[in-house]
Amino acid sequence: MRRWLVSALLLLQVVASASAAEQQVLEANADDATTANLQPTAETDIVRGAQHAWSPYQSGWELVQEAMVEFRKIKQPSYRKTKKQAGLFGALFQYAMKALPSLRVSAPPQEHAQPAISGPLLEGVKLLQQSADQNNTDAIYLLAQFNFFGNYSHPRNFKTAFDHYYRLASYGNSSAQHMVGLIYATGLGDAVERDQAKALLYHTFAADAGETRSEMTVAARHLSGIGVPKSCETACKYYKRVADKSMVWFRSGPPGGMAITPEAHRLSDDVGGVYGEGASVVSSGINALKASPNSDAYAAIDDVIEYLDLMSQKGDFKASFNLGRLYYEGQRGLERNVDLARRYFAAVTTMYWRAKDGRAVDQPKPQLEKYASKSAGYIGRMWLRGEGVRQDFKLARGWFERGIKHGDAQSQWGLGMMNLHGLGMPKNVSKATELFKASADQDFSLSHVALGALHLDQGTPDDLKIANSYFEAAARWANIEAQYYLAEMIHHGAGRDKTCGMAMAYYKNVAEKAEPLVSSWAEANQAYEDGDYELAFLDYLMAAEQGYEKAQNNVAFMLDPTQSRLPLPPWIKRQSPKPSLLQNSALALIYWTRSAIQSNIDSLVKMGDYYLDGIGTEPALDKAAQCYTGASEYFQSAQALYNLGWMHENGVGLTQDYHLAKRYYDQALETNEEAYLPVTISLLKLRVRSAWNTFTHGRINSIQDEPSPKKDWSLSEWIANFLQEDDLYYEDAYEEFYDDGTIAGSDGEPLGDALDDLDGVIESLIILGLVGAIMFLMYYRARRQQAHRQAEEAARQGQQPGAGVGVGQLPQAPQVQGGIFPPLGGPDFGQWAAGAVGH
Repeated sequence: MRRWLVSALLLLQVVASASAAEQQVLEANADDATTANLQPTAETDIVRGAQHAWSPYQSGWELVQEAMVEFRKIKQPSYRKTKKQAGLFGALFQYAMKALPSLRVSAPPQEHAQPAISGPLLEGVKLLQQSADQNNTDAIYLLAQFNFFGNYSHPRNFKTAFDHYYRLASYGNSSAQHMVGLIYATGLGDAVERDQAKALLYHTFAADAGETRSEMTVAARHLSGIGVPKSCETACKYYKRVADKSMVWFRSGPPGGMAITPEAHRLSDDVGGVYGEGASVVSSGINALKASPNSDAYAAIDDVIEYLDLMSQKGDFKASFNLGRLYYEGQRGLERNVDLARRYFAAVTTMYWRAKDGRAVDQPKPQLEKYASKSAGYIGRMWLRGEGVRQDFKLARGWFERGIKHGDAQSQWGLGMMNLHGLGMPKNVSKATELFKASADQDFSLSHVALGALHLDQGTPDDLKIANSYFEAAARWANIEAQYYLAEMIHHGAGRDKTCGMAMAYYKNVAEKAEPLVSSWAEANQAYEDGDYELAFLDYLMAAEQGYEKAQNNVAFMLDPTQSRLPLPPWIKRQSPKPSLLQNSALALIYWTRSAIQSNIDSLVKMGDYYLDGIGTEPALDKAAQCYTGASEYFQSAQALYNLGWMHENGVGLTQDYHLAKRYYDQALETNEEAYLPVTISLLKLRVRSAWNTFTHGRINSIQDEPSPKKDWSLSEWIANFLQEDDLYYEDAYEEFYDDGTIAGSDGEPLGDALDDLDGVIESLIILGLVGAIMFLMYYRARRQQAHRQAEEAARQGQQPGAGVGVGQLPQAPQVQGGIFPPLGGPDFGQWAAGAVGH
């Protein structure tokens, strides 16, 4: 029986090896056929530079159509991984299943083996190759895309993809030029040697031809100085082009603009940052505001929706309204569903307005009126924009009027838009302005934008100032249209000073917010959730080249080989090795650097780690120290402070100094209290080394006690320090995390701080004045008591018989009093202390 089992296993291995060999032969034939058609002597009937005028009937177009028919026969996987996190028992079961042996029988792994293609995919690729032989540009582009992205499970071959893109780019195709520039910039798959100059050249060609992604790439390179000197003017020019396109696309939607669901995020934030929860800047220090155990801050979106739906079924109108907002606005991991949103909003409105006559119920629940009016505003907005329903201005107006009766800001904006543009009613600008102002008073950003645009059209200096204030108010809510208006005003110097840096920053924000138009964020996130990390990496890489800092961080995070200092043994955590595409430490360092340039502190610390350990580059201790020093400024990164302490303790890259090492360790603990254990252990070891250094009279600077400096304060300094400490005593530790209603100026600084300081000084002067008055009254009372006692004593002596002054006698001098206050222990001290007035 055992021999039969061994024979069966050997037979299966032979079959697997034969299949792999057949696959290699098939791939080699395909590569040979592709290479044979890439000779430089190939003739073409395509006019160079005419990429916007391709003829729909190029040679071989019938073959392209037949290939597309074959590709439609391929069934794509429709599954999606749930975002709901597994519970305790689910996690234990997953680890138990991973620990069990798989008992799989397979051939030995082959380094360069490629999966075989067959069926409709093979037939379609053959048809595309035949069409590409006739210089059909569509066929060439599709073949390049298949080899680059692996569409329909086609094996990736970056060298072949580059050849196809390069051939098509020579015809003037801007999309191909963009991809050639991308491959030159990154050197993907060792298809070509990394060359930033050639990358900039091809991206510039594509950008000048109107390729939006290349325009963003060229702008980002001139902004950060990648392969070219920094130039704010050039970066602003290209970002303006993309921002102009973004606004055309945004305004091409229904009233109010296109609906945009932000997809950009950092993968590392899902695990608490690059260094993990509590050790990264994003999850430590001031960012470590912990949620309560009953909070849903760390709950999965599926759990939140499930809970809200349960409460909604029990009649909780707040839960119904929140569910409606979630489905209407959407978020990363939750697609917009306007039908469900309208259903939940309608559930709230029917609780307040009767379905028969539309009148309000007699005794509504507390706050039901408020949520019903808000729900009416959302329903009216759906009818106005035609979201999930046919566009109907009459119904929209009815719902808006319901909301306006109870002061809903969105309803006021919606009816104002209908009056402004004459949607279902005659145009009435004055009525629209009145509604916009009422809505803007409730800080509704869309009304701020509408009012700003109306004042901007007037063009007078006063109107420009008012428009600027409205746009700034809307920009606080990250409104894309408000940011575009501000960029235009600053760029053209209309009501604002011309500042290249600020205009460029606004244009960049506008360009990056139009994610569906200019980036591949949605596809990248979905691929990552589905486990296709190579496709996700390629999509993140394209967004990173366009200047998205979060995408740059994602690329570096996926390529980072040092995510865990204490990796689990392979028999505990079985994890397949990273594909070769994700093993590129040099490229990881490049994108850590670009992310750090855009003010990511954790990325700057990662740069220091790479230079310290020589990952992706030669060890450079001076650069590592510079990175850690930059990240430790203003006590932002406890990890950087700890690393500087370690370098000083061991004399690595910095002067060996135990005293400075202790200072950095202490600062790391002050910055992040969660670093208590490593800092304490390091300090214990450091003190032992310092004591031994002192005992042996070593040359290293040992730990010394720093004397606290004493200073003689003047009266004004004493008052100022007293007020400062008083403010610190009553200051709320988490005050900055909550809205206290403080009014801020255009620079973001709260108004009235100077008045608050003046009030404090006045209060202190009043207190000092009262103390002085009390002291004067006490002195005055003591003098009156002393005079009264002296008068009584004189009167008593005058009434005695025979009193007088003999011959030769001098009058007795009055008894000397002990100052203005009775002496301690004297007969009059108790009476004075008790506040006696006298006899």
